[in-house]
Amino acid sequence: MTTLTDSWHWLTDPAHWAGDNGIWHRLLQHLVLTVVCLVISCLIALPVALVLGHLGKGGALAVNISNIGRAVPTFAVLVLLLLTPLGQFGEGPTVVALVLFAVPPLLTNAYVGMREVDRDVVGAARGMGMTGGQMLWRVELPLAMPLVLNGVRIAAVQLVATATIAALAGGGGLGRIITAGFNLASTPQVVAGAFLVAVFALLVEAVFEITERVVPGWARGRRAG
Repeated sequence: MTTLTDSWHWLTDPAHWAGDNGIWHRLLQHLVLTVVCLVISCLIALPVALVLGHLGKGGALAVNISNIGRAVPTFAVLVLLLLTPLGQFGEGPTVVALVLFAVPPLLTNAYVGMREVDRDVVGAARGMGMTGGQMLWRVELPLAMPLVLNGVRIAAVQLVATATIAALAGGGGLGRIITAGFNLASTPQVVAGAFLVAVFALLVEAVFEITERVVPGWARGRRAG
């Protein structure tokens, strides 16, 4: 209980929220890193998954290859990248490591969502004279959107939790609070930093949960239109 009480006192100390090393600044760094990595991951994984899901070819191979990345610890990837010339480019190694970590759930969920679209619906759209692109954007993607968003949610939450490794490479984010706590042998600070990361991840989860409840109605509206 003493550690929890001390951690609460650390969190509620106004001095720990202000300045370049304060919680607000570290939280902003963590948010920016997460968003950047999520956007890059989506730009890489989603077009590939949507096209392969639409064509129904090569998707299983792409998913299996991307899932190999799950077997390799992100921290190990980061260390290896730091030893390459990329290690000279600031947050570059961290971004690459996190992007590789986020691609598999995005690719897998988007591809599965596209393949689970009712083939009768797709056949009907083709019979109406729709082109491949029209079927993809107006029929398949709206129906697959819940699973696509689920993949984005999983990737986002995982990125929030894993982005703490940026601190090990000299980057910013909430991980710096945890590593500083270790350096100072301050268990309350370590616990406080871990608590902040957990709360941030739960908030991201909640945002996507709300979005997933809204999007199916949007998709139905698109199909009706």
